[in-house]
Amino acid sequence: MRVLLPQLLWYGNTTLEIDLPDDWDVQVCPMRGANDPALSVERMARAILDPIGSPPLREIARGKRSAVIVFDDMTRPTRTYELAPIVLKELHAAGMTEEQITFVCALGTHGALTQHELRKKVGASILEKYRVFNHNPYENCVEVGTTALGTRVMINREVMAADVKIGIGCVTAHAQTGFSGGGKLLLPGVAHIDTISHYHLEVAAKAPKTTGLAKWDDNILRRNIEEAARMVAMDFKIDVLFNGRGATSAVFAGDLAAVHTRAVAAAQAVYRTEPRPEQRELVIANAFAKANEMPIAMGVGRSALENFSGTLVVIANAPEGQVVHYLLGRFGRDHGGRQYPVTAVPDGIDMIIQAPYLDKTFGDWFANPEAITWTRGWEQTLALLQRRFGAGTRAAVIPNATMQY
Repeated sequence: MRVLLPQLLWYGNTTLEIDLPDDWDVQVCPMRGANDPALSVERMARAILDPIGSPPLREIARGKRSAVIVFDDMTRPTRTYELAPIVLKELHAAGMTEEQITFVCALGTHGALTQHELRKKVGASILEKYRVFNHNPYENCVEVGTTALGTRVMINREVMAADVKIGIGCVTAHAQTGFSGGGKLLLPGVAHIDTISHYHLEVAAKAPKTTGLAKWDDNILRRNIEEAARMVAMDFKIDVLFNGRGATSAVFAGDLAAVHTRAVAAAQAVYRTEPRPEQRELVIANAFAKANEMPIAMGVGRSALENFSGTLVVIANAPEGQVVHYLLGRFGRDHGGRQYPVTAVPDGIDMIIQAPYLDKTFGDWFANPEAITWTRGWEQTLALLQRRFGAGTRAAVIPNATMQY
C-alpha cells in the first residue's frame, strides 16, 4: 500500500511516498478538510474587505499616523505574503505611507527569524520596502494591565505604540489552548517572558483539566488570553484555516473576538480526523505543518494507540531543525527554559523519529531523548518496522499530526 504525505512546507511543499506491506491492516486518517480548495487572492481580499463585526480596515486607518502588522512565525503555515499586500493596499488607500507602517513577527518565546526566513514568510518586496522586526520577549515591552487570573500583561512596545494594530495569524488545533488564533498572536505572541511564563505555568495550573487539544469551551488559558487581548485592543484581525497541503482554505477578518469565534467553529470541522484511528498497535504521525515542533505529533499519535501504548513513528522532515524555544527548550546538558522539560516519551511508547536532517539536539524537547530510535528515511524506518511487525498489523497513518485532532 502506498501512502502520499505532504512534507517540507517552507521548502518546496513536496510529497513523501511511503510504502506499507499489503498484508497489514492500514487505516489512513486525514483531517476532514484535507482536500478543501485553496482560496484565490481575490477571494481572500473579499473576506478582508467585507469584515466581520468591524468597519472596513480603510476606515479604521483613515487619519491615523501609524500602523503595525503583527504576524506569526515559521512554526505556523500562514502565508503572510499572500495576505499582507491586501492589508497594505487598504492602509495606503487610507493615506498611510510606507514609513508609517511596521511589521512585528509574533515569536512568543521562539528564536528570531533570519532575513532568509522572513523572505519566505512575508515576501521579498515587503522586506525591501517596510521595516520588519522580530519580537524580543526580554526587552522593550510595556505594561497594559493585569488579568483576573493574575497575569501581568506586558506587550511589545512597537505594537502598543501604533495607532492601528492589525494581526495576521491562523487557527489550527492546539495542544494547550484547544485551538490557536485570536488573541494568541498577542499572548504569547508579542508578550514579555514573565507574562508568557505566568500564562503557561501559574494560569494553566489553576485548571489543567480544562486545557488540551481541541478543548475550547471552558479552557482557562483561552479565557486568560482573551482578557489580555481586550487590554491590547487590536483593531483588526485576520485568521486563516488550511487544507492538507498548508494552503489557505478560509479567511476570517474583522473584530478579533468575532473573527476567532467564527474561525474556531469552522476549524472544529476542518481539522477533525476522519476516520478516527483507535486501538492501533502502530501509528505513523506525519509532522508536516509544524515539523519544527514535532513533539506535537506525539500527542496526536499516542491517542490512536491501543491503551496509549505501542509503536509510534513521527516523521519530522525539518531542514531548519527544531525551533529555538526560550520557555520550553534545553540550553545545556541538564537545564533549559522556565518550563523545561515540558514532555517526555511515556513508558509503553516505542518511539521512532524519522528525521532526514537529524542533529544532536533534535530530541531535546523531550526529557528523555535517549528513549528515541532515530532513522533518516522511509526505507530505514520500514526495515525496522518489518522486523517488529507481521501480517495483520493494525496500523494508522495521520498525514497532518501537528494540525489535526
